[in-house]
Amino acid sequence: MSTFTFKHLVVCAAWVTLSASPSFAADTETTPVRNAQVDDFKVGKAAVDAKNWQQAVDSFSKVVAKDPKNADAYNYLGFSYRWLDRYEQAFDAYGKALALDPNHKGALNYSGIAYLKSGQKDKAQAQLTRLQTVCASCEETAGLAKALGEAK
Repeated sequence: MSTFTFKHLVVCAAWVTLSASPSFAADTETTPVRNAQVDDFKVGKAAVDAKNWQQAVDSFSKVVAKDPKNADAYNYLGFSYRWLDRYEQAFDAYGKALALDPNHKGALNYSGIAYLKSGQKDKAQAQLTRLQTVCASCEETAGLAKALGEAK
């Protein structure tokens, strides 16, 4: 019979916590604790949830003005611009997110989708290849792969 130690208890508690946490593709923040402390970031996420893209752009623009090293804010800024069909600005924001964090799963996924929507399938495929290197079995990778597979 094995001995159940405190270490086992900690491992079990961590597993339960991680497996019970919901996982959404849009929640690919690399610094969620810091972001939760920023009012404009919270307003921006609420605007994204409400599909109020211009308000999201306004909010995330304020975040990056105050914190130009926030890859998550640039990612959501790009996401919001994409929904406004402002692809040049979306690609600029995604580029800044990826310059700050080259492995940002959200920015890789969302920029890949933006490339697809703007008729640049080869660039979308390149983003998928990068995503597969970062995380082969992530939701972001599966989502972009599916979108590429469905693209004309």
